[in-house]
Amino acid sequence: MSAATAPLVPSDPGGQGGPAGPGPSGTGARLAWLDALRGIGATAVVAEHLLPWFLPGLRPYWFSLGVYGILVFFLVSGYIIPTSLERHGDVRAFWISRFFRLYPLYLAVTALVLALSWWVPVRAEVPRDGSAVAAHATMLLDVVSVGGVADTMWTLSYEMVFYLVVTALFLVGGHRGSGTLAMVFAAGAVVVGLVAGGAVFRGVWPAYVTAVVFAAGLACVLWGRARTAAACVLGVTALAALVLSSRIPWLGVAVVAVMFAGTAIRRWEEGTGPLWPVAVTAALVVLAPLQAIEAGWWWVEADVWLTTIALAGGTFAGGMALRGRRLPRALVWLGLVSYSLYLVHHPLLKYFTELSGDLRHAEPAFQAAMAVLALALVLGASALAYRYVERPGQAWGRRVARAFSGAGRGGLRSGGGRAG
Repeated sequence: MSAATAPLVPSDPGGQGGPAGPGPSGTGARLAWLDALRGIGATAVVAEHLLPWFLPGLRPYWFSLGVYGILVFFLVSGYIIPTSLERHGDVRAFWISRFFRLYPLYLAVTALVLALSWWVPVRAEVPRDGSAVAAHATMLLDVVSVGGVADTMWTLSYEMVFYLVVTALFLVGGHRGSGTLAMVFAAGAVVVGLVAGGAVFRGVWPAYVTAVVFAAGLACVLWGRARTAAACVLGVTALAALVLSSRIPWLGVAVVAVMFAGTAIRRWEEGTGPLWPVAVTAALVVLAPLQAIEAGWWWVEADVWLTTIALAGGTFAGGMALRGRRLPRALVWLGLVSYSLYLVHHPLLKYFTELSGDLRHAEPAFQAAMAVLALALVLGASALAYRYVERPGQAWGRRVARAFSGAGRGGLRSGGGRAG
């Protein structure tokens, strides 16, 4: 995986407390800054993928646009997800909302890529066997070393790991130590980066095993049978896969650290935790890819990696400083459709370049014109996907969650904890 395939990540764009609630834009300026951050992340990742194909001379190499974008999104995800779960105190509703928030568009894009594979073949990184089906079904693609049918699907793996770990912590009452968790995962990333150069367990069986555990465990979580035990098994399985079968193990552990750092920032903002663990986490994450630097990846060379992390952290801090203020509507809108933009832009850019041909050596004026045209196509398709796939999916999620809530809420009390 290179920074050229680093996408933005969907970090709870479905709402203030998760996709079962209203979107951040609907809650007014108080949460518009989160959408603005998503818009910035979206723009960065689209630029990371568009520039090498259309305007290669403009691509920066002093920092990674793609990694910058995903770090911003992971911070936003960490900031929102755990406190959302705590506020509502209902793991069943949380997972129902996650499924209906993520899967409809995910499945639609998968179907599109497969349907057009006669024209643009599915990526070679996608196995031609059942392990690809199993990995796509769980979204745990990158942590079982399976390529996604769309290049940008790999980061969904780490979102899913985070959801599983947070659910387990939530049910056992260990969800409050976000700062400590961030530092532990960051230190773990350093250690893993020094001792593991890739997946320990390879082949098809990690995808099959995680799929079985995922299906059985989430069935228990949703239906309330042995919920806490099942959530713990899911969390441990996710972490084991993260370390032992990930494509780039240190990166996965560092990503989880970044998300818990986002949670720690929220704790600090609410007055329930210190800020210094975030600084320690950042320092450790900077050190994490020491072994990867020896592998020659340009995006984790010391100066590039440090600059990228500093820019992502500064952007998040700037967003927090502007919360409650009026922000550019275009930026907020980009954040609102960021999940659609995340999933559809890379396949559409591939299809566009199949029609336009190789533009890397074309005249600059023609390159710029084609880039504007491709960007318009991507933004239009993202708007349509949001309107006709994402929003209906979220609406269905709310209906299903309400139907289940009538049969009894499956929240923290069933797991022995307390809502914060």
